[in-house]
Amino acid sequence: MEEEAPENHEFAFQTVGEKLKEERERRGWSLETVAEKTRIPMRHLESIEKSQYAKMPGSTYMIGFSRSYAKAVELDDAQLIAQLRGELSDAGLSGHHIPSQDYEPADPTSVPSKTLAWTAAIIAILIIAGFFIWRNSITSDPVAAPVEDNAAAAETAPAPDAAAPATTAADGQVVITATDNVWIKIYDADNKRLFEAEMKPGQSYNVPKDANGPMIVTGRPDMLKITVDGAAIAPLGDGTKTIADIGVSASALSARAAQPSQPTAAGAGGGTAAPPSGQ
Repeated sequence: MEEEAPENHEFAFQTVGEKLKEERERRGWSLETVAEKTRIPMRHLESIEKSQYAKMPGSTYMIGFSRSYAKAVELDDAQLIAQLRGELSDAGLSGHHIPSQDYEPADPTSVPSKTLAWTAAIIAILIIAGFFIWRNSITSDPVAAPVEDNAAAAETAPAPDAAAPATTAADGQVVITATDNVWIKIYDADNKRLFEAEMKPGQSYNVPKDANGPMIVTGRPDMLKITVDGAAIAPLGDGTKTIADIGVSASALSARAAQPSQPTAAGAGGGTAAPPSGQ
């Protein structure tokens, strides 16, 4: 009777998937348990255990998922990955772009929370909104622009003297300079506004020479220095009353300067240059 050779499983070959499955079952774990610990989809774990490499998205994923599986069941992942590379090569998948640094699934704890993502988005929106607000705040005010444009004229114009001789040119340049904070409005005979602003000390405004009968309204005429081609004009009022409809063209100021007996505060109610106005 022929003697049967004893079975010897010591040298039986096991694939990487079989080794992982055997260790999982030895621990009494289900495949769902491994999926929870590694965050690897069940279908990929099944493909690993059955060595169904073609069902994986690529060799990179096969190696990365297998490494995570090995670590979960506390097997030597370096040895298993070396064997897996050989199995992939035998399966004709060695040229499947396997990187030198194997892929591993992202640690879920390192993924930013939704709260953090929303907070970052809100901060970004606030920064952008703040930038546009800041940019708009530095845009030049079209009404105040003439004051800034004429700031140089205020520095170069000689300081007017109320007592100086009132000799002016009928077509000269009229410059109105503020000596204190003062609101003024300049408008023409058609009631078209030429300039309106609260002027700061030292700021000035050049009355256009071609303006149609320019006039002024202000509550503090005593805080204005007016010159025509550098020649000082007496104050249009003493500041006790608002003045309005007072001509500030070179010709109107020349006619006003030609009346030496005119009192200083005549412009407070309109004076001889214009009837009183309650505006």
